[in-house]
Amino acid sequence: MMEWFQELTSFQKTYWIITGISTLMFLFVLVSTMIGADGDDIGDVDAEIDADTGAGFQFFTLKNLVAFFAIFGWSGIASIDAGNSKSLTIIISVICGLTMMFVMAGLFYYISKLTSSGTLKMQNALNSIGEVYLTVGANRSKIGKIQIKIQGALRELEALTDYNEDLKQGKIIKVIEVTNNGILIIEPQN
Repeated sequence: MMEWFQELTSFQKTYWIITGISTLMFLFVLVSTMIGADGDDIGDVDAEIDADTGAGFQFFTLKNLVAFFAIFGWSGIASIDAGNSKSLTIIISVICGLTMMFVMAGLFYYISKLTSSGTLKMQNALNSIGEVYLTVGANRSKIGKIQIKIQGALRELEALTDYNEDLKQGKIIKVIEVTNNGILIIEPQN
């Protein structure tokens, strides 16, 4: 093994060292992710964390850098074996590594978008059609309940109306306003 490594040029040795180290790190990251030992990434440079949306598109993460160097090394070795020049090998390696980083960053970004916080945003109820569940008193005299589909789930929520008559159970309604404390203001539909 040492004889084989000694016969390589310094350019080839550099690629083999980068490839060996990054491949071992890649396997370690892969195994730790599979067994659930994956914590927060170390080295997140452009993590846009918002209260509602979570992490944004993360390009510079530990996983992405490890993947860059693994693909950089293997594509470089393949390019050297194909007989390409040093400059072409470096260009091919960098392009392949960056492509892998973009693919992984995009993959993790879209996977993170698949999760839902489950937080009900009352503003999503505006202009929705529902049905009275418990009588709603006329002119905001009594809080009632309505059943309405919001964010893909059927919800039972408190409601008031400015209508001059009580809205009885089974009446079809439309949400026209949401108060600051989360009570829906409704009106009957014809």
